[in-house]
Amino acid sequence: MNLELNQETIASRILFIRGEKVMLDFDLAILYGTETRTLKQAVKRNIDRFPDDFMFLLEEAEVELMVS
Repeated sequence: MNLELNQETIASRILFIRGEKVMLDFDLAILYGTETRTLKQAVKRNIDRFPDDFMFLLEEAEVELMVS
């Protein structure tokens, strides 16, 4: 999937979840031109380079709200 990188495109991918501005791993992977699983592996392998609040898992109810 090809995504034009500009402020409007990136801003449209930012969501507010739990009162925080976040981007989904899927959208970040597209922006970086990689697969979601590859992005997640890279973060896990280099977790010390990221702040503690860099990522979190959505609760099931949050996922359901986003899908519906």
